[in-house]
Amino acid sequence: MFDPIVSGLMPAPARVPVRRPRGSRPSSAATRNGISQSDRQAAREVLSEGVSFIDSPEFRKRGAERRIFDAAPAIAAPDVAWYRPLVEDLSAHTSRDARLRHTTPLTAAEERTLFLQLNYSLYRIERTRRLLRGGSPSETQLRGTILWLRRAESARRHLSEANVALVLAMARRVRADDMEFADLIGEGNMALMRSVDKFDCGRGFKFSTYACRAILKAFSRAGIKSTKHRQRFPVAFDPDLEFGEAADPSSESRRPDSNPELRELLERNTAGLSGVEQLVVENRFGFTAHFNDGSPTLEEVGRRLNLTKERVRQIQKQALAKLRVSLTLRDGGRDLASSLN
Repeated sequence: MFDPIVSGLMPAPARVPVRRPRGSRPSSAATRNGISQSDRQAAREVLSEGVSFIDSPEFRKRGAERRIFDAAPAIAAPDVAWYRPLVEDLSAHTSRDARLRHTTPLTAAEERTLFLQLNYSLYRIERTRRLLRGGSPSETQLRGTILWLRRAESARRHLSEANVALVLAMARRVRADDMEFADLIGEGNMALMRSVDKFDCGRGFKFSTYACRAILKAFSRAGIKSTKHRQRFPVAFDPDLEFGEAADPSSESRRPDSNPELRELLERNTAGLSGVEQLVVENRFGFTAHFNDGSPTLEEVGRRLNLTKERVRQIQKQALAKLRVSLTLRDGGRDLASSLN
């Protein structure tokens, strides 16, 4: 088998002597010959199970590795430091647009180079697996497989990070009232990574065209699934979380807002509620003067706090769990704790 390290096309990694303290022993995850045990295990798994890739006639031409890797121009790594803070701050629409304008998309040539590098690396791994015919790999084959795995992962990460802004752009175009924005972004990220593995750059299309369609389809499937779930399990019928939704005069004595002990617990915050949890509980159970009837619904609280109905329900569930624990630890708090059930 052709190996880039053995053939001299790529220099072997230099061995740096490591000085350990006297009496210390290397851990089970220690490296051997510059390769960790986890890398060796990953290489054995792909050589046993195989990998899928998008084939290309370029892979079988003479000097394919030199043209795809060595002769390829350097491509700057994308800056994705803005992405996580942007997802967490969903209300900063102006900042979001400004940051998206500063992202530089890949050119068609750079995009093609990265996809060729990704699939050629997987092609070399699959070729090694077929040469083994079920046998055990040698040390040289194992090192070569690890090298191609690292190259494939580097190209895959580069392509995903360079196109991550597509997920946000598509998420702003759809309306999914039954889904949280963070869940929508998660579905889009998964669709983007699947698109990277399935895109064929040899057909001449832009990756953004293919990825946008895949992301929108993922949003549609997730929305349909969420709607079916809500139809089968309506939130309004949850007895632990929905008191105040229906006007039941017999339950007035069990309402938490009618008990001064709970009010004192909220004021002192002995249950360790976060700021948003305190706001949800106070608004939900009539501790504020904003609602005249004293028993607002989840949707009304959501409009008041600029949150979705589902998000209010989730925060309320977490807050009530903390309050139950705090109340059961106090003397005489059993009756009040039972009113939160």
